[in-house]
Amino acid sequence: MHLPGAPDGQVRGVRPDRTLARCLAHARARHPTPAALLLTGDLVQDDAAAYPRLRAAFAGAGVPVHCLPGNHDDPAGLRRELAGAPFTHDFASRYDHWLVVLLDTSVPGRVDGHLGADALERLHATLGAHAGRHVLICLHHHPVAHGSRWLDALMLDNAAALFAVLQRHAGVRGLLWGHVHQELDRQHGRWRLLATPSTCMQFRPDSDVFAVDDRPPAYRWLELGADGGIATGIEWVADED
Repeated sequence: MHLPGAPDGQVRGVRPDRTLARCLAHARARHPTPAALLLTGDLVQDDAAAYPRLRAAFAGAGVPVHCLPGNHDDPAGLRRELAGAPFTHDFASRYDHWLVVLLDTSVPGRVDGHLGADALERLHATLGAHAGRHVLICLHHHPVAHGSRWLDALMLDNAAALFAVLQRHAGVRGLLWGHVHQELDRQHGRWRLLATPSTCMQFRPDSDVFAVDDRPPAYRWLELGADGGIATGIEWVADED
């Protein structure tokens, strides 16, 4: 998303308010009855003045809108401006046979991510209390390398500690993140690893230095099966859509 301070503002040649509006219109047409929406950050581009516009964009969602801050967000401002329905900042939410967990990996003043000991302990306790459910873990920073040297220097810095907790809980089925502005769908042991492109601009895959790709805005849809399976895909939203 990366909404800038001004409604007509640009981020690297893209107008995020417009691309978000296109993605939302596309999603409403193609996927009209979601159970929830997941926003894995960044929601704004370093300016909390954009949060009210984000609230307006999702005001008619009619379903829970789960929010995670990214490194460009102000976590306190996000929770203050996006308080109340349809937005939710719950650590864990139940959907039929599934538990969806949101891990805040943002650290003020840093671009990379970290999970503190309290968050890891809370995760372990929460997963233990819902041992009969399938689990989807959502976070902003990527916990595995993507093959881009510059980007992989900005990932979750203690991913091994996260994986150590997840290994203790058989119900974990997948991990989903933002941050990388590109697609990934990979199996890692028993876990499905999913990265989602941005509704704004994309980063060029496998690049050692920062580079913007020419792919259009996008979003990911998910279907969480009763058997623990995850059906998913990417919707690329070109101008003509």
